[in-house]
Amino acid sequence: MISRAFTFALSFGLFVFGAGGAFAQSSPAPTFPRAADETGLSDEQLLGKRIFEDTNLSEPKGVACQSCHDPKHAFQGNNGSPVAAVARGSKPESLGTRKGPTIMYKSFSPAFGFYKDVDDGQETLEAKGGQFWDGRASSLAEQVSGPLTNPIEMNNPSLDAVVAKVKDAAYADLFKTVYGPDVFADSNKAGQNLANAVVAFETTERFAPFASKFDDFLRGKAKLDWLETAGYNLFMNPQKGNCAACHAGKPDSKDPTDWLFTDFTYDAIAAPRNAAIPANADPSSFDLGLCKRPGIEAILPKEIQLASLCGAFKVPTLRNVAVVGPYFHNGSIKTLRDAVAFYATRDTDAKHWYPTLHTGEVEKFDDLPSGYKSSVNTKEVPYDRLPGQTPRLSPREIDAIVAFLKTLTDKGME
Repeated sequence: MISRAFTFALSFGLFVFGAGGAFAQSSPAPTFPRAADETGLSDEQLLGKRIFEDTNLSEPKGVACQSCHDPKHAFQGNNGSPVAAVARGSKPESLGTRKGPTIMYKSFSPAFGFYKDVDDGQETLEAKGGQFWDGRASSLAEQVSGPLTNPIEMNNPSLDAVVAKVKDAAYADLFKTVYGPDVFADSNKAGQNLANAVVAFETTERFAPFASKFDDFLRGKAKLDWLETAGYNLFMNPQKGNCAACHAGKPDSKDPTDWLFTDFTYDAIAAPRNAAIPANADPSSFDLGLCKRPGIEAILPKEIQLASLCGAFKVPTLRNVAVVGPYFHNGSIKTLRDAVAFYATRDTDAKHWYPTLHTGEVEKFDDLPSGYKSSVNTKEVPYDRLPGQTPRLSPREIDAIVAFLKTLTDKGME
């Protein structure tokens, strides 16, 4: 059976399939041995799992996709990095510059683009969709090659080099069974099929199980306690947490797929600079996010200024948020409670989050050059507060939202 996540993803036309792909009306009986956690996988999905787990595909060997996307930790992790916020690559000295996101529920994201939206009766265009924090891969299939060929991740010189390793892998015959005996004759086609196989695996139910307490609540199989209920109400209240403005769900729906807790848009919230990231040792180094997405200028609508996208990063799903810390694109916030408190008090108590200069002035929005600080979201609730004003959320209300967010953890996740 095709999973709900997979069906949704197909509606966006995200994937390209080779022979033996998921459009087949029926699948032949499995011809390759399966471990206990592989029961029910098609041959294509099994192939994707083999690729996902293969530590021989990095240069040097030792790192697989799952090294940074641990199935036991909501498919997120850092490969034993000495800096919790960023992952270690195949070379021990290689450390990333952004936090590795969970890849759960990623198949629901539309392709990257600028979409029409209506806000207060005004029609606007906004960036939405894609993969990675800056949307630089339009689809899951495009995303696959990124880590494989990134010098600070799996460090292969090209996708062709990865294909050559797959050709010699123990699962090469499985690759041929799925995509045809001559699949390795065309390296480009083999590379596309490699991506297709990983996508087939990443769109199985294990990546979108909808198995949290909140999902059981939606199905009428569980009840939220009083604190979780209070947190839900604060989360949805546009004058309090206003979290659902970006971490969206449909209040009138009991279908878990209508509660993805993201609208796939981009927002500039000015997370504090993380001094632990090696790249940040250079004070002139800034991660500007969406405005530096490769190819962004070629598709930028004339109504949008490029500079207004600087500092914006993709809104992540809040599913499994309690187990995927540290938080934000740079991992600068360690705990979930602090992440919620940051939203509520960023503007009322800036000195708690940002450094103080020798002049005594707080260096607010310190991970952005001064020329781009105007792009930070300071208008929406709860950011619409000034220093000294009462935050939109009290400490007790922050605790309630955290309690609610913990109901979004899927069963089996740490």
